[in-house]
Amino acid sequence: MPGNDVGLLGAPPAKIHPIIDLDHVALALTGDRIYDALGFTVSPGEFLCILGPSGCGKSTCLRLIGGLLPAQGGRIFVDGLAPADAWDRIAYVFQAPRLVPWRTALGNVMLALELRFGGGAKREREERCRVLLDLVGLARDAEKYPRMLSGGERQRVAIARALAVDPKIVLMDEPFAALDLNTRRRLQKTGKTIVFVTHDIDEALVLADRVLLMSNKPTQVIETIAIDNPRPRDIDATPALRAHRERLHRLFRELEPAAPSDGSNPEPASIPR
Repeated sequence: MPGNDVGLLGAPPAKIHPIIDLDHVALALTGDRIYDALGFTVSPGEFLCILGPSGCGKSTCLRLIGGLLPAQGGRIFVDGLAPADAWDRIAYVFQAPRLVPWRTALGNVMLALELRFGGGAKREREERCRVLLDLVGLARDAEKYPRMLSGGERQRVAIARALAVDPKIVLMDEPFAALDLNTRRRLQKTGKTIVFVTHDIDEALVLADRVLLMSNKPTQVIETIAIDNPRPRDIDATPALRAHRERLHRLFRELEPAAPSDGSNPEPASIPR
């Protein structure tokens, strides 16, 4: 009947519940208000990129989601749980790889499994970790130590280590500065929910299913851009992506600090590419 939200088989369409939900989140650190009422959701399997001016709290947002920092107001749910209770659903990739220098690449990836699940099943775990090293293009470098790897290769080991525990969600804090495009594309194919902080507008437009632009503090989401262009993406050859780029650059310029009344020159805000 008209007006009934019913599918072709007579059942209402399934509602997709967010896997991450921030609702009116508030946080202050050392007297500095970071958020008053930050709110957004992330869908299962989504690749979400977070953009914003330096110091607005992008990395802090990942720490809240990952349970590394408690919110002081509002609510955060991760896979239906409080962040502190959802730790086994989350893996974190930091800006620095943080590899153990006395373990090989393979040993570093296996370390994640050992720390989370304890001992046992060594052969099966090794096979899984070798598959993940192959995924990030390091199958031939499994027995190398971190000192023998480039910066980009060490970061790829860190990504394989994060994936080793088979998380539902991967939180990534600007890890791609030293990574090639092929590694980024491989990561997209994992099907994991990824929340990715970056300063690079072009990187966000190439990678994301959706881009969130954050304001200056106290930080809120001021723009949400859904991107449904097929991958791989060429921004210069795609009018819609060029338009998104121009709009994001314009919004970033509006977020730059105003010149002080005393005539001094403030330190300019960095505007991403």
